[in-house]
Amino acid sequence: MRRRQTPSQTVGPFFAFGLTPGQYGYSALSSIADGTMAGPDTPGRRLRLEGRVFDAGGETVPDAMVEIWQADATGRYPDGRSNTGFAGFGRCGTGTDPEHRFVFETIRPGPPGDGQAPHLNVILFMRGMPRHAFTRIYLADEAEANASDPVLSTVPPERRGTLLAAPGSRDGVYLFDIHLRGERETVFFEP
Repeated sequence: MRRRQTPSQTVGPFFAFGLTPGQYGYSALSSIADGTMAGPDTPGRRLRLEGRVFDAGGETVPDAMVEIWQADATGRYPDGRSNTGFAGFGRCGTGTDPEHRFVFETIRPGPPGDGQAPHLNVILFMRGMPRHAFTRIYLADEAEANASDPVLSTVPPERRGTLLAAPGSRDGVYLFDIHLRGERETVFFEP
């Protein structure tokens, strides 16, 4: 008998208690993570990532949940022993912002090694998706490192722009929208 993975369930508001309670009006509850990933003592250049999730019709998704995991400024992933206030992990729902944005306050990641460019790992959850989606965010101003990244190089050249966060009008702000379908559909990876 061959065993198979148990099927996933559609992500819905029943996850709100521990994940993004504010998004569903549970103001008395707190989440185990939020969009603030770096404390005031965390070494590195500050980075604010702002974006929205767009559905197949081009409308913003008001109840998506975006998780980010990243290396610190030296390229090391947190192992729980750091006292610099850097979590390396954050979670943000799109339902508490009037524009349905996700916002992360963090630091610029360093290159984690093996030829990889600095990047942020992303997991997207939302209603109607039986499985969460995985992608990466690369910084557009890291062109040289991006050109040799082994993961980014597997993406067809005409689609690589869907993984690049563009610098915003303010210093340290990057903009990155996730498109589920359409001409600008974000590249997603298999887990």
